[in-house]
Amino acid sequence: MKGPSDNNGNKERARRSKQIAHFDELTGLPDRVLLEDRLRKAIAQSKRWGQLLAVVRLRLEGLEAIRDRDGRQVGEQVIAALARGMKRTLIKGDILACFEGDKFAALLPALEDEQACLPALNRLLEAAAEPVRAGDAIYQLSGSIGVSIYPQEEDADVDQLMRQASQAMHLARAAGKNRYQFFDAAKEVRLGVQPESLERIRQALAAREYFMVYQPKVNMRTGIVVGAEALIRWQHPQRGLLPPAEFLPIIEDHPFAVELGEWVIDTALAQVEEWLDAGHDIPVSVNVGARQLQHPDFKDHLAALLAAHPRIHSSRLELDILESNPPEDALQLCILLHKCRETGVTLALDNFGSSHLSLSELKRLPAQVLKIDPSFVRDILEDPNELTILEGVLGLAAAYHRQPVAEGVETIEQGLMLLRLGCELAQGYGIAQPMPAREFLGWAIAWQPDPRWSEALSVSVDERPMLHAGVEHRAWAAEIEAFLEGKSTTGPRLSRHQCQFGAWLYAEGPSGRSAQPGFQAIIAVHWRIHALAAGMVKFHAQGRNEEGLARLGELKDLVDKLADLLNFFGQKSEAA
Repeated sequence: MKGPSDNNGNKERARRSKQIAHFDELTGLPDRVLLEDRLRKAIAQSKRWGQLLAVVRLRLEGLEAIRDRDGRQVGEQVIAALARGMKRTLIKGDILACFEGDKFAALLPALEDEQACLPALNRLLEAAAEPVRAGDAIYQLSGSIGVSIYPQEEDADVDQLMRQASQAMHLARAAGKNRYQFFDAAKEVRLGVQPESLERIRQALAAREYFMVYQPKVNMRTGIVVGAEALIRWQHPQRGLLPPAEFLPIIEDHPFAVELGEWVIDTALAQVEEWLDAGHDIPVSVNVGARQLQHPDFKDHLAALLAAHPRIHSSRLELDILESNPPEDALQLCILLHKCRETGVTLALDNFGSSHLSLSELKRLPAQVLKIDPSFVRDILEDPNELTILEGVLGLAAAYHRQPVAEGVETIEQGLMLLRLGCELAQGYGIAQPMPAREFLGWAIAWQPDPRWSEALSVSVDERPMLHAGVEHRAWAAEIEAFLEGKSTTGPRLSRHQCQFGAWLYAEGPSGRSAQPGFQAIIAVHWRIHALAAGMVKFHAQGRNEEGLARLGELKDLVDKLADLLNFFGQKSEAA
């Protein structure tokens, strides 16, 4: 027969088991269930004592690339270390929780005013950017923070506060990351969208306020329009045209996301039928969120949508799976995507390169297309590291026999670099902005690629230093400018043999590349660049810094000339 002490022991074990169940195993932090429970209690105390509280959503930026490059175990070590650091920044009464690996949330109660939470936000950002050692390497990430303040003009519950903070976090990421963004509840009220805007978003579907725009996907070399990405927009009666970032984050954790996602697929398929009637077979791609993908009936619903448009071959529909959205269990994701493939649709991993997927996981996933994240395209003409990363991403696509598509192409020069690296398919504002369906066919018929794209030839791996030379020297010129302006104390390397291009150019000795007739003009410009830079730095050492800065424009012009010569030389040599 059990005595009182046995009953007490059972109760204590039950209490501990319940407690353990609501803590993240990796970080030891509270999970979502526990945080929301504390938030409900904090709301009640806020009403009782008249104090404010802040709900914070934080996402680590850059973790996905670490996992992809160095493996999930290293990524977990970084997460655990950063979680410990972020937790140490909080004061008594504050709570930090971990939701999904790189996604965190915090509760900052008992605030005198909104400004009182700023020190905590800054400390969290600093902790998220603290260098972390894992194994033999040091890693540095950053964070994006969204904040929702309670109370508001209209009462808000736990779910609304969490959605508001999530929406603000997405805005912080869109604004450039490594920053915080407050949700402006008062502004939403003034504009006619109440904090409980989930219902308003639902009503907008019934009121037919949503519509689709389509961004062309093209072959930059041939000029063929190979597809269109379908993107949702909201024509709000009071606020005007709203982009997805204004409303999709609010519903990402709600079942309505599934309903709206199915409407997007159905609308896109109907548009493909209209284009078929006009004599144009144009594949369409749509983004699929995590909740929609993980719905138990997703495959059946997808099959039903395809059956409703029998003239469209299922392969003409591409599902773009956001790498940041899939479930953490790669095996589960693989199973889900294989089920989708049974319907015959094309699968693409969106924002490829910024994911948590390991190489072994990528190999198993049945995605035929890899859509390269715009962040890897944006700075390839100025940052040698970004260009190297892009090369690596394209190498992965080739190794796994996947079709790469570059997103975020904004300039002719970016497209030219991609073509020289062997990537022909692209989309972005440098090609065309998203447009209404009624304008798409006219644009597609009239569009012609830039002549430089049509003439561009891919460069072999052995000749890639010629592509890197212009980018390397632009970054180097920026270092010299920073040094002369006193923004950097590190003196730049000046020898023409020390730069990567120079090392490649002179590696074979006097009878090697540098002796080839075609390289003579290139060698002359390269020599002038380094000689000019050495003279500018000498002026600086002599206290004649203004004279050095005055020649900065000449240096940049020579760097551009070197890039043009190398590009032309590469085309001529390969054409021959």
